Amino acid sequence: MPQRNLEFGKFGAQGLKGYEAAARRLDTLAGFIASPVTTRRGMLARLNYLTRTPHARAQAREAGLTVTDRTLRRWSEGKATPSRKSLAQLDAAYRRVRRRNVARHLLQRLNRQGRGTRVEFHPLNQSQVTRPLQRDVSFRTLNVRRWDRMVEAWAADDEEAMDSVWFDDITADLGSEYGAYEYVMNIGFAA
Repeated sequence: MPQRNLEFGKFGAQGLKGYEAAARRLDTLAGFIASPVTTRRGMLARLNYLTRTPHARAQAREAGLTVTDRTLRRWSEGKATPSRKSLAQLDAAYRRVRRRNVARHLLQRLNRQGRGTRVEFHPLNQSQVTRPLQRDVSFRTLNVRRWDRMVEAWAADDEEAMDSVWFDDITADLGSEYGAYEYVMNIGFAA
């Protein structure tokens, strides 16, 4: 059974953890607001998403938005400008709420009634590793049928759980060399 990499990049290999690449892809599929929170348009779009209904406001509070309703109203009317810390809090709360809201729908699309989704594993970059130390790691594809735990961990923003699910459950289906795909350049899938 493959072990986890203890000193990744020691010989010059480049890449990121597979679960991080998968989480980025899930974020892309979630369809976050494109305008940055630092622009007025981006800030107002996030405020609208988090405050349009009482239920949305409750979710925002639960996700960590601690600003008062009066302050939120002043921001939306342009009478006050949020600090960098407040903008970061607003963006973090928006991402948490958006992830929770789209998780169920995204899970249905990824599982596709048991048929699953084809995932592409783009291997790590070994161009800076000297030739005798390079590993033969090729491009692989895998049909993942069980996304429940991965999407649940992604929606909760639990990196440890995402790492565990990705390495122990999803990549384990690649066969005996699945440890070589702990780090990758990219993970590709659509839903």
